[in-house]
Amino acid sequence: MRRLLVAFCLLAATLWSAPAFAQARSQLGPLCTTDTTPADQMIDACTRIIALKVFKGEQLATVYFWRAVGWNKKGDYAKVITDATEAIRLQPNQALHNLRGSAYYDKGDYEIAVADFDDALKLGPPDGTIFHNRGNAWRGKGGYAKAIADYDMSITANPKSAFSYQNRGISKEALGDLDGALADINQAIRLDPTLPQPLINRTAIWRVRGDYDRAIADGSEAIRLAKEKPPVNILTPPNSVLISGYTHRALAYEAKGDYPHARDDYKATLAIVASDAGSKANQATAKVRLSLVADASAPIPRDAPSAVTQPAQAPAPQQTNTAPSPAPDTRGTRMALIIGNGAYAHVKALPNPPNDARAVAKRLRDIGFTVSEGVDLDRATMQRMTRDFLREAARAQVVVVYYAGHGVQVDGRNYLIPVDVELKPGASMTDAMIDMDTIMAGLDDQVRTNILIFDACRNNPMAQRVASAGTNRALEGASGLAAPTSLGTGATLGAGTLIAFATAPGQVALDGEGANSPFSAALSRHLGTPGLEVQQMLTRVRAEVVSSTKNKQVPWSNSSLLGEVYLAEK
Repeated sequence: MRRLLVAFCLLAATLWSAPAFAQARSQLGPLCTTDTTPADQMIDACTRIIALKVFKGEQLATVYFWRAVGWNKKGDYAKVITDATEAIRLQPNQALHNLRGSAYYDKGDYEIAVADFDDALKLGPPDGTIFHNRGNAWRGKGGYAKAIADYDMSITANPKSAFSYQNRGISKEALGDLDGALADINQAIRLDPTLPQPLINRTAIWRVRGDYDRAIADGSEAIRLAKEKPPVNILTPPNSVLISGYTHRALAYEAKGDYPHARDDYKATLAIVASDAGSKANQATAKVRLSLVADASAPIPRDAPSAVTQPAQAPAPQQTNTAPSPAPDTRGTRMALIIGNGAYAHVKALPNPPNDARAVAKRLRDIGFTVSEGVDLDRATMQRMTRDFLREAARAQVVVVYYAGHGVQVDGRNYLIPVDVELKPGASMTDAMIDMDTIMAGLDDQVRTNILIFDACRNNPMAQRVASAGTNRALEGASGLAAPTSLGTGATLGAGTLIAFATAPGQVALDGEGANSPFSAALSRHLGTPGLEVQQMLTRVRAEVVSSTKNKQVPWSNSSLLGEVYLAEK
């Protein structure tokens, strides 16, 4: 990024050499166009210069650029895009498209980011920094092969680009090439041992391999470096690296069973001011994980059942932080949380969710999952079971969460309904439910794949009750559960999540006339099919449900999975 800014520094010098602008030159210019200026001062200075209405064209574009840089420091990417767009209108060039593309990337708009980086490369000579940034956008889209190709170009242009090696390693990790990923990240560390980011990413690889002591050691060094040497790249939001370091080390401590240190790190994460979406997502995870380990005193058992292809591991002795050695390999550990609520006391009872939950739980046990199963749970029991599961899932590599029963959307958030809930208007209504976002935040982790399946009603409990033919899982009006437009918005840890709903947004999920709902009946039939990739499985489930309900119900899913996932062994 720094090379692209040099041209603007030179342009700024030309700007302030113009006559008749003594006030701007002497008082405001250096504050506006110096990348070390604090964000608020930079924005204020640039705003005042724009208000003078004395600059036009290329000179005015320069001022808008630097104000966009100030907004970027604050993590306000919408304003970055607005100012960069105005600058591009005045004088398009490579650096402006790169800046705007970076803001779109930070917002999660990867398709638009790729287009901006394409334009940047068209407007100037090939540039390793822009290839690197476009690689990031391809990685965000899940196009890991294209990302690796762009990182290759970046490394060819700049063989000492530690970040390009690091991000190429992350892409290889997403494709399952852990050895290649480790080699690239090791090279990034060799090129610049003062960078905390590659150490944070290596922390995740050690956790995947079950070597928690090495993960903790790398996390500790990353935190030390982040404190000692804050990011110099003005496109990196303040505190984001430090927050990531604390979060990753906390996850390693937690996986090892060292809850006191995990608690300390989660508290440290929450104490830091976050400005960007990724850091706020990390803090959401830290908040949930802290609540899970707040009263935990015993380590998670090290002999938890693992994948079908691996025997259960024997307990391992506690290890010290100063002598890293391999812990049991838990890469195959697979866990599931299954809940079916039907015996509601104050809203319409549902006959099938308990049957649905038992059927899905049996299929998952048959294919090697460790299953936590609950039927007709009140709020206290449902909350306790969910918290226990999220705590134990710290060591899992694949997690399935399945819920059948009533569910609602309130103010854009989705909630699962315990059997003792009373749906009454009021600020405290949601306190009686289980927040789906809390479950997702608790599972957000770079080393975990999450499959969340909800066979629930999709109606808002506060809307006017509507009549519907037949038996269904609808409580109230037809606004439905909130469908995520893009999974993991703001999240920086997730190795991949798939959310499947029994029906499309705004529709009701039928409870069915038989012993199971149409969706859960189809899911149970296909869940254990050997060698069937999970998204292909859901396609088969969708086709069967559409057929059996005569097009009344169309299951819906959204995925940010990083690769193919097989629940049943090939």
